[in-house]
Amino acid sequence: MRALAILGNRQRLDGGAMYGNAPRALWERWSPPDERHRIELACRAMLVETNDGRRVLCEAGIGVFFPPESRDRFGVVEPDHRLVANLAAEGLKPDDIDVVVLSHLHFDHAGGLLGPHEDGAQLLFRKSQFVVSRPAWERAFAPHARDRASFIPALNTQLAATGRVELLDGPRSATLGPDWHFHLSEGHTPGLLLAEVPTEAGPLLFASDAIPGRPWVHTAITMGYDRFPERLIEEKEALLADLHARGGSVFFTHDPEVSRGRVHRDERGRFGVVDAA
Repeated sequence: MRALAILGNRQRLDGGAMYGNAPRALWERWSPPDERHRIELACRAMLVETNDGRRVLCEAGIGVFFPPESRDRFGVVEPDHRLVANLAAEGLKPDDIDVVVLSHLHFDHAGGLLGPHEDGAQLLFRKSQFVVSRPAWERAFAPHARDRASFIPALNTQLAATGRVELLDGPRSATLGPDWHFHLSEGHTPGLLLAEVPTEAGPLLFASDAIPGRPWVHTAITMGYDRFPERLIEEKEALLADLHARGGSVFFTHDPEVSRGRVHRDERGRFGVVDAA
Protein backbone atom coordinates (compact mmCIF):
# COMPACT_ATOMS: atom_id res chain seq x y z
CA MET A 1 0.00 0.00 0.00
CA ARG A 2 1.02 3.62 -0.49
CA ALA A 3 0.68 5.87 2.57
CA LEU A 4 0.79 9.66 2.23
CA ALA A 5 0.81 12.32 4.95
CA ILE A 6 -1.96 14.94 4.66
CA LEU A 7 -1.70 17.92 6.97
CA GLY A 8 -4.77 19.40 8.60
CA ASN A 9 -5.00 22.53 10.73
CA ARG A 10 -2.13 23.10 13.13
CA GLN A 11 -2.74 23.54 16.83
CA ARG A 12 -0.96 25.01 19.85
CA LEU A 13 -1.49 23.43 23.28
CA ASP A 14 0.05 23.87 26.70
CA GLY A 15 3.44 22.17 26.76
CA GLY A 16 3.08 20.94 30.32
CA ALA A 17 -0.20 19.21 29.48
CA MET A 18 1.33 17.56 26.43
CA TYR A 19 4.33 16.25 28.39
CA GLY A 20 2.62 15.14 31.60
CA ASN A 21 5.07 14.82 34.48
CA ALA A 22 8.18 15.47 32.37
CA PRO A 23 9.95 18.63 33.62
CA ARG A 24 9.91 21.71 31.41
CA ALA A 25 13.71 21.79 31.39
CA LEU A 26 13.52 18.54 29.44
CA TRP A 27 10.56 19.00 27.12
CA GLU A 28 11.29 22.57 26.04
CA ARG A 29 14.41 21.23 24.29
CA TRP A 30 12.13 19.15 22.07
CA SER A 31 9.21 21.58 21.79
CA PRO A 32 10.08 25.26 22.35
CA PRO A 33 7.02 27.00 23.87
CA ASP A 34 5.59 30.37 22.86
CA GLU A 35 4.86 33.28 25.22
CA ARG A 36 1.66 31.50 26.35
CA HIS A 37 3.61 28.31 27.16
CA ARG A 38 2.04 26.49 24.22
CA ILE A 39 3.86 24.21 21.80
CA GLU A 40 3.25 23.72 18.10
CA LEU A 41 1.48 20.53 17.06
CA ALA A 42 0.48 19.16 13.70
CA CYS A 43 -2.89 17.47 13.16
CA ARG A 44 -1.83 15.08 10.44
CA ALA A 45 -3.90 12.46 8.64
CA MET A 46 -2.60 9.44 6.74
CA LEU A 47 -4.04 8.78 3.29
CA VAL A 48 -3.70 5.18 2.18
CA GLU A 49 -4.23 3.96 -1.37
CA THR A 50 -5.15 0.29 -1.06
CA ASN A 51 -4.34 -2.50 -3.47
CA ASP A 52 -7.99 -2.64 -4.54
CA GLY A 53 -8.02 1.06 -5.44
CA ARG A 54 -9.80 2.47 -2.41
CA ARG A 55 -8.75 5.64 -0.64
CA VAL A 56 -8.64 5.37 3.15
CA LEU A 57 -8.06 8.32 5.45
CA CYS A 58 -6.75 7.68 8.95
CA GLU A 59 -8.17 10.50 11.06
CA ALA A 60 -9.13 14.01 10.03
CA GLY A 61 -7.39 16.42 12.40
CA ILE A 62 -9.07 19.26 14.26
CA GLY A 63 -10.60 21.19 11.36
CA VAL A 64 -12.47 24.48 11.84
CA PHE A 65 -15.78 23.39 13.39
CA PHE A 66 -15.20 25.55 16.48
CA PRO A 67 -16.68 29.06 16.62
CA PRO A 68 -13.94 31.70 16.27
CA GLU A 69 -13.61 32.40 20.00
CA SER A 70 -13.06 28.70 20.73
CA ARG A 71 -10.49 28.37 17.96
CA ASP A 72 -8.21 30.69 19.91
CA ARG A 73 -8.87 28.86 23.18
CA PHE A 74 -7.91 25.52 21.66
CA GLY A 75 -5.02 26.94 19.66
CA VAL A 76 -6.28 26.31 16.12
CA VAL A 77 -3.80 28.17 13.91
CA GLU A 78 -5.33 28.52 10.42
CA PRO A 79 -8.84 29.89 9.82
CA ASP A 80 -9.46 27.75 6.72
CA HIS A 81 -9.95 23.97 6.54
CA ARG A 82 -6.42 22.79 5.75
CA LEU A 83 -7.28 19.09 5.47
CA VAL A 84 -9.77 19.83 2.69
CA ALA A 85 -7.28 22.14 0.97
CA ASN A 86 -4.47 19.59 1.17
CA LEU A 87 -6.68 16.79 -0.11
CA ALA A 88 -7.56 19.08 -3.02
CA ALA A 89 -3.84 19.49 -3.71
CA GLU A 90 -3.83 15.70 -4.26
CA GLY A 91 -6.81 15.98 -6.59
CA LEU A 92 -9.32 14.70 -4.02
CA LYS A 93 -12.53 15.92 -2.40
CA PRO A 94 -13.97 14.59 0.86
CA ASP A 95 -16.54 12.63 -1.17
CA ASP A 96 -13.67 10.78 -2.88
CA ILE A 97 -12.63 9.14 0.41
CA ASP A 98 -14.00 5.61 0.62
CA VAL A 99 -13.21 4.86 4.27
CA VAL A 100 -12.23 6.96 7.29
CA VAL A 101 -10.50 5.17 10.16
CA LEU A 102 -10.92 6.99 13.46
CA SER A 103 -8.52 6.09 16.23
CA HIS A 104 -10.94 7.79 18.64
CA LEU A 105 -13.38 10.68 18.58
CA HIS A 106 -11.54 13.45 20.40
CA PHE A 107 -12.04 16.73 18.57
CA ASP A 108 -8.42 17.13 17.46
CA HIS A 109 -8.62 13.80 15.62
CA ALA A 110 -12.20 13.84 14.29
CA GLY A 111 -13.21 17.51 14.05
CA GLY A 112 -11.89 17.72 10.50
CA LEU A 113 -14.77 15.52 9.36
CA LEU A 114 -16.97 18.59 9.76
CA GLY A 115 -17.22 21.73 7.70
CA PRO A 116 -16.64 25.22 9.12
CA HIS A 117 -18.70 26.50 12.03
CA GLU A 118 -19.92 29.31 9.79
CA ASP A 119 -21.53 26.73 7.46
CA GLY A 120 -23.19 24.78 10.27
CA ALA A 121 -20.38 22.25 10.91
CA GLN A 122 -21.97 19.60 8.70
CA LEU A 123 -20.38 16.25 7.91
CA LEU A 124 -18.18 16.65 4.82
CA PHE A 125 -17.35 12.99 4.15
CA ARG A 126 -20.81 12.12 2.88
CA LYS A 127 -19.95 8.91 1.01
CA SER A 128 -17.36 7.41 3.35
CA GLN A 129 -17.64 4.37 5.55
CA PHE A 130 -16.26 4.87 9.04
CA VAL A 131 -14.26 2.45 11.18
CA VAL A 132 -13.86 3.00 14.92
CA SER A 133 -13.53 0.71 17.92
CA ARG A 134 -16.64 -0.10 19.91
CA PRO A 135 -15.12 1.16 23.21
CA ALA A 136 -14.11 4.49 21.62
CA TRP A 137 -17.60 4.88 20.13
CA GLU A 138 -19.27 4.15 23.45
CA ARG A 139 -16.94 6.56 25.24
CA ALA A 140 -17.88 9.36 22.83
CA PHE A 141 -21.57 8.92 23.63
CA ALA A 142 -21.03 8.50 27.38
CA PRO A 143 -17.84 10.38 28.28
CA HIS A 144 -16.32 10.73 31.72
CA ALA A 145 -16.32 14.15 33.37
CA ARG A 146 -12.55 14.24 32.81
CA ASP A 147 -12.78 14.10 29.01
CA ARG A 148 -16.32 15.27 28.24
CA ALA A 149 -15.04 18.48 26.63
CA SER A 150 -12.91 16.44 24.21
CA PHE A 151 -15.90 15.17 22.22
CA ILE A 152 -18.25 16.74 19.66
CA PRO A 153 -21.84 15.61 20.31
CA ALA A 154 -23.02 16.98 16.95
CA LEU A 155 -20.42 14.88 15.15
CA ASN A 156 -21.42 11.75 17.06
CA THR A 157 -25.03 12.26 16.01
CA GLN A 158 -24.18 12.87 12.35
CA LEU A 159 -21.91 9.82 12.17
CA ALA A 160 -24.57 7.58 13.73
CA ALA A 161 -27.16 8.88 11.25
CA THR A 162 -25.09 7.72 8.26
CA GLY A 163 -25.59 4.04 9.11
CA ARG A 164 -22.05 3.46 7.76
CA VAL A 165 -20.08 3.03 10.98
CA GLU A 166 -18.28 -0.26 11.62
CA LEU A 167 -17.53 -0.87 15.30
CA LEU A 168 -14.46 -3.04 15.90
CA ASP A 169 -13.97 -5.39 18.82
CA GLY A 170 -10.79 -7.01 17.54
CA PRO A 171 -7.84 -6.69 15.17
CA ARG A 172 -9.66 -7.07 11.83
CA SER A 173 -12.19 -4.98 9.91
CA ALA A 174 -14.83 -6.40 7.58
CA THR A 175 -14.80 -3.07 5.76
CA LEU A 176 -11.05 -3.00 5.10
CA GLY A 177 -10.19 -6.69 4.88
CA PRO A 178 -7.20 -8.79 5.97
CA ASP A 179 -4.44 -6.44 4.81
CA TRP A 180 -5.24 -4.12 7.72
CA HIS A 181 -4.35 -5.02 11.30
CA PHE A 182 -5.59 -3.05 14.30
CA HIS A 183 -4.12 -2.71 17.78
CA LEU A 184 -6.25 -1.54 20.70
CA SER A 185 -4.73 0.67 23.39
CA GLU A 186 -6.32 1.73 26.68
CA GLY A 187 -3.74 4.07 28.23
CA HIS A 188 -4.84 7.29 26.50
CA THR A 189 -8.56 6.66 26.10
CA PRO A 190 -10.76 3.55 25.95
CA GLY A 191 -10.33 1.59 22.74
CA LEU A 192 -7.74 3.77 21.00
CA LEU A 193 -7.58 2.15 17.55
CA LEU A 194 -4.10 2.00 15.99
CA ALA A 195 -4.11 1.00 12.33
CA GLU A 196 -1.19 -0.97 10.89
CA VAL A 197 -0.72 -1.23 7.13
CA PRO A 198 1.86 -3.08 5.02
CA THR A 199 4.08 -0.89 2.85
CA GLU A 200 7.11 -1.54 0.66
CA ALA A 201 9.29 -0.28 3.52
CA GLY A 202 7.68 -2.61 6.07
CA PRO A 203 4.75 -2.32 8.49
CA LEU A 204 3.61 1.22 9.26
CA LEU A 205 1.67 1.94 12.46
CA PHE A 206 -0.60 4.98 12.69
CA ALA A 207 0.16 5.65 16.36
CA SER A 208 -2.33 8.48 17.04
CA ASP A 209 -2.18 9.68 20.66
CA ALA A 210 -0.39 6.60 21.94
CA ILE A 211 2.80 8.05 20.39
CA PRO A 212 1.88 11.53 19.09
CA GLY A 213 5.40 12.52 18.00
CA ARG A 214 9.08 11.64 18.25
CA PRO A 215 9.59 12.70 21.90
CA TRP A 216 6.85 10.31 23.01
CA VAL A 217 8.69 7.36 21.48
CA HIS A 218 10.66 7.55 24.74
CA THR A 219 8.40 5.18 26.61
CA ALA A 220 8.40 7.09 29.92
CA ILE A 221 7.12 10.27 28.25
CA THR A 222 3.33 10.48 28.41
CA MET A 223 0.73 13.25 28.23
CA GLY A 224 -1.30 14.84 30.99
CA TYR A 225 -4.31 13.91 28.85
CA ASP A 226 -3.59 10.16 29.20
CA ARG A 227 -5.95 8.48 31.64
CA PHE A 228 -3.63 5.57 32.56
CA PRO A 229 -0.01 6.66 31.92
CA GLU A 230 1.56 3.55 33.45
CA ARG A 231 -0.56 1.29 31.26
CA LEU A 232 0.32 3.39 28.22
CA ILE A 233 4.04 3.00 28.95
CA GLU A 234 3.61 -0.78 28.99
CA GLU A 235 1.59 -0.67 25.77
CA LYS A 236 4.25 1.44 24.04
CA GLU A 237 6.98 -0.97 25.14
CA ALA A 238 5.11 -3.89 23.57
CA LEU A 239 4.17 -2.04 20.37
CA LEU A 240 7.63 -0.63 19.75
CA ALA A 241 9.39 -3.91 20.51
CA ASP A 242 7.13 -5.71 18.04
CA LEU A 243 7.63 -3.08 15.33
CA HIS A 244 11.38 -3.06 15.86
CA ALA A 245 11.54 -6.83 15.47
CA ARG A 246 9.68 -6.56 12.15
CA GLY A 247 11.51 -3.52 10.76
CA GLY A 248 8.44 -1.36 11.22
CA SER A 249 7.82 2.38 11.35
CA VAL A 250 5.56 4.76 13.26
CA PHE A 251 3.36 7.44 11.70
CA PHE A 252 3.03 10.58 13.86
CA THR A 253 -0.15 12.63 13.88
CA HIS A 254 1.06 15.52 16.09
CA ASP A 255 4.77 15.88 15.33
CA PRO A 256 5.17 19.36 13.80
CA GLU A 257 8.16 18.43 11.64
CA VAL A 258 8.06 14.80 10.50
CA SER A 259 5.33 12.30 9.67
CA ARG A 260 7.11 9.00 10.29
CA GLY A 261 10.24 7.20 11.42
CA ARG A 262 11.57 3.66 11.56
CA VAL A 263 11.74 2.21 15.07
CA HIS A 264 15.28 1.93 16.45
CA ARG A 265 16.57 0.50 19.74
CA ASP A 266 19.95 1.51 21.12
CA GLU A 267 22.48 -0.54 23.06
CA ARG A 268 20.76 0.38 26.34
CA GLY A 269 17.39 -0.83 25.07
CA ARG A 270 15.90 2.66 24.64
CA PHE A 271 13.56 3.26 21.72
CA GLY A 272 13.85 6.03 19.17
CA VAL A 273 13.30 6.51 15.44
CA VAL A 274 15.68 6.79 12.51
CA ASP A 275 15.13 7.74 8.86
CA ALA A 276 12.54 10.30 9.97
CA ALA A 277 10.74 12.03 7.10
